[in-house]
Amino acid sequence: MAVVGILGMTHDEEMQKTYNYPLSLVEELIGEFNPDIICGEVHPLSWELYQREGEPFGILGETQPEYPKLIFPLCKKEGIEFFPVNWFEEDVFEEGPFDRFDADRKKQLERELEEWNKKKLSTWDTGQIPFNSLEYDAVTKAMYDWLHTINPEVQQIVWSARHYIMAARVKNAAKKFPDKRILCIHGADHNYWYDQSLRNEKGIEVIYPIR
Repeated sequence: MAVVGILGMTHDEEMQKTYNYPLSLVEELIGEFNPDIICGEVHPLSWELYQREGEPFGILGETQPEYPKLIFPLCKKEGIEFFPVNWFEEDVFEEGPFDRFDADRKKQLERELEEWNKKKLSTWDTGQIPFNSLEYDAVTKAMYDWLHTINPEVQQIVWSARHYIMAARVKNAAKKFPDKRILCIHGADHNYWYDQSLRNEKGIEVIYPIR
């Protein structure tokens, strides 16, 4: 049985400072989990580009900085297999959730989203790892459920379909390496989806939070 850990983080360097979640802590947590494989929020084509040309930020500049700064070199140093699991289609990811509304309605929705984010971030320290807790996940899920009510077409593509594919790629890694330790690293908003998608999957033991 594959052991799959879920580790969410913040990509933003200022937020890493504000919420006491530096890359040094990410490195410490990776060491504690001791993975054979890391499934990262990186597009497969961006991973190929990095391997081929050393381009660190992906085919669209979308690869988050923790990968070239920490995760890619750590995988090479420690002999950890890296699996890219992210998904997007450039031509259908351009519309934002509020773009179809007039200016006044868009401002109102942006204010509501800001309040959701404040509520979400207020739970940052409810677990032993910042942003990795059931309390954080509950607010996060509620926020994305709300976004789905505002613009279901966009959310179905940029959030739901994306997660089905990302989770499927993690499941494929678990099938390929059924006796290995796999650590999924991604933005913390993805935690709840990974947890609900993988927890009852045959052949996978989920560890979340990992500390």
